[in-house]
Amino acid sequence: MLENKAVYFSDADKGVTMDSQDPSGELAERREEAYKYLVECLAEVDDEIMEIFLADGTPNVDQLRAAMRRATVAAKVVPVACASAFKNKGVQKLLDVVVDYLPSPVDIWDINGTDPATGEAITRHVGDLQPFAALVFKIMSDPFVGRLYYFRVYSGVASQGMTVLNPRTGKRERFGRLLQMHANQREEHQEIFSGDIAAAVGLKNVTTGDTLCLESAPIALESMVFPEPVISIAVEPKTSGDRDKLTKGLLALAEEDPTFQVRSDEETGQTIISGMGELHLEIILDRLIREFKVEANTGAPQVAYREALTGSSTSDMKFVRQTGGHGQYGHCIINLTALEPGSGIVVENHVVGGNIPKEFIKPIENGIREAAASGVLAGFPVIDFKADIIDGSYHPVDSSEMAFKIAGSMAFKDAARKAGICMMEPIMKVELTTPDENMGDLIGDITSRRGTIVEINAGSNSFTRVQANIPLSELFGYATAIRSLSKGRASYSMEPAHFEKVPKQIQDKIVEKQ
Repeated sequence: MLENKAVYFSDADKGVTMDSQDPSGELAERREEAYKYLVECLAEVDDEIMEIFLADGTPNVDQLRAAMRRATVAAKVVPVACASAFKNKGVQKLLDVVVDYLPSPVDIWDINGTDPATGEAITRHVGDLQPFAALVFKIMSDPFVGRLYYFRVYSGVASQGMTVLNPRTGKRERFGRLLQMHANQREEHQEIFSGDIAAAVGLKNVTTGDTLCLESAPIALESMVFPEPVISIAVEPKTSGDRDKLTKGLLALAEEDPTFQVRSDEETGQTIISGMGELHLEIILDRLIREFKVEANTGAPQVAYREALTGSSTSDMKFVRQTGGHGQYGHCIINLTALEPGSGIVVENHVVGGNIPKEFIKPIENGIREAAASGVLAGFPVIDFKADIIDGSYHPVDSSEMAFKIAGSMAFKDAARKAGICMMEPIMKVELTTPDENMGDLIGDITSRRGTIVEINAGSNSFTRVQANIPLSELFGYATAIRSLSKGRASYSMEPAHFEKVPKQIQDKIVEKQ
């Protein structure tokens, strides 16, 4: 707070009533120290406060507030406010910080996007008089109004019944009801103006990160990038009667959360759910119970390993079946090459002279991609490779799309084995905050989990921040472990970083289990 006041909240009305008083005693001394520190920090990033500071002056509240806003909008400082949603303590002051310091829509005049038709960069200005453009950033199921599509209007005005374009699909969408949500309260509006956030009802083929714009002024705004899930578990309903409810609930949650995926294992018939960590999947299962009234049994968590080529090779593969009538004939020659991590799967056709008709090239590619998805070594997807279809042959009567698809699949698996295959495991970027006296124990624990220390920064108040890369397979139960080692004082956060090769002895154990 910039005003020289201490704020007290009443428990009787859940923190709604605030009482501002002049600080006294130790509180006044601590406030004076914090005030001097604030002025010194702002003087380093704001010229106006620097002039006052060098002249031994004292900036007033309005000057400090203006300087704080300028520095925040320029991303030079980050305001931090203390509040507790549990008892509503400090929430009002937190909202004041949002209003006073964070940028408003007019502070960022140019909105960058691309032309959906050409991919060229274009700019859209903010304001109600500009062509309409909005970004859908969240999808949620509401038990009373159905599916809600939260969007933020960057330019123009949204109105009920308005027809808009989704550049990703190229299809039109129509706004039904427009609602502004306040916790569990809903306010219906006829129009939503530039800079506002609202929820729409009635959209069809829209997902998180989609742009909605006018068909006469198309633009694709920058979308969010979602990481691939890194942990999977098998789920099944506790009763056979809950099977449909479980499927419906999981699909609804997958539509809301792009980092949560649901699939069915064709070999085992199990339903597999994948997410960003143990806590993520625990919350998904809790929502199944609370929102969809269905409970599920779960299997042990499984790490989403990948497989990768270690070299290059060529395979010449024929698929021939003769059954009395029309047979099956497919023949292709492919060359496999390992690519750099993150390159994805590339399939190119280099067949010349019509040795393989064009209509059979796509089935070969489909066969290669399906074989890669099912894996070669332990059933995990093969990533980051290039497959060149270089030659082959066909039979004028017996050749079919199915025959070439099978030939492509067989050729890929044969070439992958020749090239050499290894397993890759997800590595998590872990940031750990620990008391100094427990740092040695926690670093030793990281090392025992095959982790590598990236950076150690000494913090304030006898706490140290450690950044490390640790294999996900070693992080199950990590929260419990660090609590035990630090007597509950350490905390951590993690996010996916990259994939690395699995050590040979661990790879052998994984292959044996499959």
